[in-house]
Amino acid sequence: MELRQLQYFVTVAQHGSFTRAAQLLHLTQPGVSSQIRQLERELGHRLLDRSGRTVRLTPVGEAVLPHARAALASAAAARHTAEEFGGLRRGHVRLGMVAGAALTPPSELGTFPGLATTLAAFRQAHPGIDFSLTEDTTARMLGALRDGRLDLAVIGLPTPASGREGDDGWSALAGLALHTVLEVPLVAACAERHPLADGPGSGDFPGSGDFPDPGDFPGSGDFPDPGRNALPVAALAGHTLVSTPRGTGLRTALECALAEAGVDPTVGIEAAAPPQLAELAAHGLGVAVLPDPGPVPGLRVRPLADPVPRVRIALAWPTGQPASPPTAALVAHLRQAYPGPAAAQSPAGTAAPSAMCSSATAPSSTSRPSGK
Repeated sequence: MELRQLQYFVTVAQHGSFTRAAQLLHLTQPGVSSQIRQLERELGHRLLDRSGRTVRLTPVGEAVLPHARAALASAAAARHTAEEFGGLRRGHVRLGMVAGAALTPPSELGTFPGLATTLAAFRQAHPGIDFSLTEDTTARMLGALRDGRLDLAVIGLPTPASGREGDDGWSALAGLALHTVLEVPLVAACAERHPLADGPGSGDFPGSGDFPDPGDFPGSGDFPDPGRNALPVAALAGHTLVSTPRGTGLRTALECALAEAGVDPTVGIEAAAPPQLAELAAHGLGVAVLPDPGPVPGLRVRPLADPVPRVRIALAWPTGQPASPPTAALVAHLRQAYPGPAAAQSPAGTAAPSAMCSSATAPSSTSRPSGK
């Protein structure tokens, strides 16, 4: 059985005529008829009824036709895939990302490019590949990845707040591959006149001395000194909190930390992205829990302790079936541009392993992600 025989059979069946099929296939009518008869002999059944003015399918032909079409479609897909790998001349990638996830580090670090710069470099290398960029919450993007509505996403995930083995703060990651880009602690930010702005130092709160040493965070000069005025998560009780909506990695990390500290979440105001959280907090609307926002007029920032909530920014893509060549190429490009915290500990000349959410042990970085 040959693909060309199936193609001849499908074309005759579609048009009900050997003559018309031969014209469309740019062949002679006897040649088409001969190949289909060979197919019928191989299958042991007649596929076409030639007794009338119009060629019709026999019962066996009707049963075989869907399989013939499927075989031709699979062959075409295989050919198309091979062509794309040969040069990635064309394609489309549906990319999702949490709001504000520019993946741009503080300017004084400059350890990796922003997302726009990285995509521009990829597009220059593959001008035929287009993008669809969508902003959404992590929870909805995880569903879109599984449903096939997204090919790749930049998501925010909580990291273990309790420190217990297996506590990843998230339960909806099956069927996805993850590559950690960076990992940061969350801080409390409030207006200068807020009761928590200049509260007692860490020594006045039981257990607050457990805040990690600054040396635990490479480049941690960007974060407030943990030994200066660290604020236990339990101290947030009774205060209006400002956070991202439910379903975001930042909100889940906050709620995990509150639960660990035995405090019920009291989020009173929600905003889409950390810059909005910082602005709302600076205007006295509550205490924002977010990655360190840097200098913001009117805003006081205090590190959190007992526990230290952290959030991870990661690339995620489905593993249920092979990624399309454009998606696979973009994933490889992004992983090279953003090797992740584990890269610093990898031996020279070896590839850094991807830090999976269920067992991430990579050290924190200092970039300011959205954490949604």
